[in-house]
Amino acid sequence: MAQATVHPNHQLISSEDVEGTKVFSPNREEIGEIDHLMIDKVSGKVTYAVISFGGFLGFGHSHYPVPWQALKYDTTLDGFITGITEAQLRDAPTFSDDSWMDRNWEEGVHRHYKTQPYWA
Repeated sequence: MAQATVHPNHQLISSEDVEGTKVFSPNREEIGEIDHLMIDKVSGKVTYAVISFGGFLGFGHSHYPVPWQALKYDTTLDGFITGITEAQLRDAPTFSDDSWMDRNWEEGVHRHYKTQPYWA
């Protein structure tokens, strides 16, 4: 992870500091890292973290868009915890570069991970 950018209220973080942050399973095993974020242009909300799972649970190096709400920052790990399971990854809605323009795909992703859609 890059050296953190200093912000006066310590609640803000630069997107460049999030990229590369480790992602951990609930039992605190490292499972991947954040490759990049997707941000809603109108609201400014972070909507998805695209996570790189390199060889996680038998999967090859792949990128999975995960709803931002499925991650929780853990200060003791200096990383994000997620409850995402192998089965959820295996059964996740198929992703392509065109998926970002398909609200039905997004609805399916949020149903799949049991998260509230960012536009709701």
